[in-house]
Formats: sequence, structure tokens, C-alpha cells
Amino acid sequence: MKCLSVSQPFANLIIQGKKTIELRRWNTSFRGEFLIHAPLRIRKDDCKRLKINSKNLVTGAIVGMAELYDVKKYKSSSELRLDSKKHLASKNFLSSRYSFLLKNAKPFRIPIPFKGKLGFFEVKLKKPKIKTNDLLEELIDEEYRYQWIGRH
Repeated sequence: MKCLSVSQPFANLIIQGKKTIELRRWNTSFRGEFLIHAPLRIRKDDCKRLKINSKNLVTGAIVGMAELYDVKKYKSSSELRLDSKKHLASKNFLSSRYSFLLKNAKPFRIPIPFKGKLGFFEVKLKKPKIKTNDLLEELIDEEYRYQWIGRH
């Protein structure tokens, strides 16, 4: 599956559905679902500007996914400023030419530690080797323990 590294706090804003445009200086023909990776670097100035506590942000992991459904090309910086509530970028990014339009963003309950790369990159996550019978036995055992603890 494709993955894109997005600096914090913007990766969090995307998976929360608060940021629906990701600005880039390059275009892509890719459309569809992709994973969102939060690299180790946190943009602390943007955290302050957006009033986000940087200590609560996950880094160095895949934190969620979203769907890229279109790319918009900006002809001027004033046109880019009109979308400021959707991309939430600082003035440093007003030279960006393309916006990736995002929808259906969702966070992962458990982030997946991963090292990012530039641009869209391919990620192959291994499926856990859990046998259905083992999982079913584990769930029944857990439910049984819960019932007994809840009554005492």
C-alpha cells in the first residue's frame, strides 16, 4: 500500500479530519487510499501557532490512513490562501503549487513504528499469524475472566 510522510502536527490533523488538503510542491497521478506516516521531526512553530501540545504527538510511525481523491493546481498564492482553513499551512508553504485533496481519514488505534521516505512510497505490512481457533479460545477465556472479576 502507498504511504506518505507528513510532519507533525499535520499528520494528526489529517487523521482527525481537520486538515483536508495536503500541500506539496510536486504533483502525483496517484489516487486512492494511502497510509499516513508521521516522521520523527515535529514542527514546533506550527504546534504553537495551532495551539497543539507537541508532547502528545506520535512520531516515527504510521498513524492512520486517508484517501486522496484529487489534486488541485494553484495558479497564485492568493488562490492558495483561500484554502487556508483546509490546509492550515504556515506562510512558509505559500509557494506550494499543488494540493492533495483528502477525505475519509481515520486514525489507527495503535500506531505502527516505521521509517518514512520522501514522496509516496510502498509499504508492505506483514499480517499477524493468528489461527482462528487460538483467537476464539483467547476471546472466550478473556470473557470468562472478565465475568468472574466483575462479580467479586
